[in-house]
Amino acid sequence: MTAYDFDLITLGAGSGGVRACRMAAQAGRKVAVVESSRVGGTCVMRGCVPKKLLVMGAKFAEDLTDSLGFGWSLEGADFDWARLVSAKNEELQRLEGVYMRLLKDSGVTVVEGRGHLLDAHTVQVGLKVYTAETILVATGGRPALPEVPGIEHAVTSNEALDLMQLPERVVIVGGGYIAVEFAGIFNALGSAVTLVLRGDTLLRGFDSDIRATLAEEMAKKGVMLRTTTQVRGIERRGHGYGVELSDGQTIESDLVMYATGRVPNTEGLGLEQAGVVLNAKGAVMVDRLSRTSVRNIWAVGDVTDRVNLTPVAINEAMAFVRTAFLGQSTAMDYDNIPSAVFSLPPVGTAGLTEAEAAKRYGVVDVYLTRFKPMRNLLAGRDERTMMKLVVDRATDRVLGLHMVGADAPEIVQGFAVALKCGATKAQFDSTVGIHPTAAEEFVTMRDKRP
Repeated sequence: MTAYDFDLITLGAGSGGVRACRMAAQAGRKVAVVESSRVGGTCVMRGCVPKKLLVMGAKFAEDLTDSLGFGWSLEGADFDWARLVSAKNEELQRLEGVYMRLLKDSGVTVVEGRGHLLDAHTVQVGLKVYTAETILVATGGRPALPEVPGIEHAVTSNEALDLMQLPERVVIVGGGYIAVEFAGIFNALGSAVTLVLRGDTLLRGFDSDIRATLAEEMAKKGVMLRTTTQVRGIERRGHGYGVELSDGQTIESDLVMYATGRVPNTEGLGLEQAGVVLNAKGAVMVDRLSRTSVRNIWAVGDVTDRVNLTPVAINEAMAFVRTAFLGQSTAMDYDNIPSAVFSLPPVGTAGLTEAEAAKRYGVVDVYLTRFKPMRNLLAGRDERTMMKLVVDRATDRVLGLHMVGADAPEIVQGFAVALKCGATKAQFDSTVGIHPTAAEEFVTMRDKRP
């Protein structure tokens, strides 16, 4: 038998990679992880965590304004963007240390550098070579920039997270969750924000009522939406930029940010040389158990371009360890995955959209409500919450649950358990609501939408 240096080598120390390494090590395997950037990966270092910290900082702008309606005064209130970014960076530094300790305490060897497969069992990192019986690819994804004249003047979410000065004017290209989240951050803190998207509205792939509601609420807050529009070019103009649009107009801006998609991080890993099949987008092709075309090489997370969410990568990693090392063949369950968009206002969703449900189940009943939350009554804020249930008429099962409004992610997380358990509309109706809350609306909706 061949003697390998490790039982498992994982490429990438993001959320999925770290979870897989720790679980495999706890199962008694000798494990190494290779990381060329910061331990913690995209979510912790360049995505979910730093982004939400900035969203929280921006939300205080609305909170302070709303407090006037509740008897508060705001003498001397001031905001310092650089202080927020510095505080965010300190927290990321702490988290990186936590992740590093978790790996080392589990007995995982951390190898710094970019890994490259020489064959199905051999990884080269710099001048060193390591072998492993099993290899896991968990290198995630990265922002993609299109070929547009002047694209070198644009930034992605990576750079936007580390700006040390708040721009007065911002053009954000894209209509996905990253685009709307950064639009909310900059807008709430006083920047003039223009969102340029080639589609007819925001958040392609989300439920139609989420898309329409969020677009309306963001417009109320002052975000300029330029739909069915594309960027023809970006030109440097003094200290700012001119963004030429497909309709012939040019927008002046201090920052141009692109959030038009991400691509799997597979370039330069030697995967194809090792026999691993990639699709046209560069994503690693895997079966339902996350195994690639090479029997001892597996892949989880965004690098596979299945469901690109951090908790999904973590669950895929746990399923991988059970399958590869514990003799428990386990596939990730992708039904009723809840997700959130930390826009202002935020979005929470679980299950199927109305269109998906109708296509899959035929006739569905829709229950929808829009209302002004109690807080906004005294605050004088013209912002409304939208809540929606999609129900299979034949079985009464709730197929989809969608919300736009304050605390939507926190509320939907709890209801996602009910969807996972196959709850019916009758069971929702028989549940006593907590009053007065917004969440109670999900168990008090009685009238079907015509």
